[in-house]
Amino acid sequence: MRVLVAEDEEILAELVATGLRRAGFAVDTVYSGDAALAYLGLHDYDVVVLDRDLPRVHGDDVARKLVADASRTRILMLTASSSMEDRVAGLDLGADDYLGKPFEFPELVSRVRALRRRSSRPVPPQLERHGVRLDSVRRTVSRDGRALDLSPKEFSVLQILLEADGATVSAEQLLERAWDAHADPFTGAVRVCLSKLRGKLGEPPLIRTVQGVGYAL
Repeated sequence: MRVLVAEDEEILAELVATGLRRAGFAVDTVYSGDAALAYLGLHDYDVVVLDRDLPRVHGDDVARKLVADASRTRILMLTASSSMEDRVAGLDLGADDYLGKPFEFPELVSRVRALRRRSSRPVPPQLERHGVRLDSVRRTVSRDGRALDLSPKEFSVLQILLEADGATVSAEQLLERAWDAHADPFTGAVRVCLSKLRGKLGEPPLIRTVQGVGYAL
């Protein structure tokens, strides 16, 4: 759901982030190891796409810090070296997966999705409630057999509500998990997205507003 891309080649970092956003993820980018540690300390990321050769704080040290903190954030390590010794070293540091540069973008997206499924809060590939069925692998949604055309953000918000299994999710939690760090909490982005999602889900309405608390499905 939420990914941090830590890559010192800024153009590559932004290309990766753009592609991951199109695949439905909320993505932040940083270009140094110290910035990666700062963001990882502030936000709850599912996956970090981590270049080994980061400036100021090496990517290896970022991985060591995550492992030492018993972080649930999964690590996909990137490197320009594709030697077996380098792959083994990266995995021994605590990386969950390893990808050499250059890489094919569909493979990167697939690996990020696989790591998300292996997170400490595993999510079944299919979620269903009140006739709404969401397939997180095929990225399809239907209600009572009727296919719904959702934007990536609407898909993410619906997935979070379905994962809550009827519990209330606050606007702050939705903003944290479905938007990136640059989202302005005062823009009403969550309210606008939920309004569009309610319209696409149709009648009878499924998403309840719990006054002063949040939203529930």
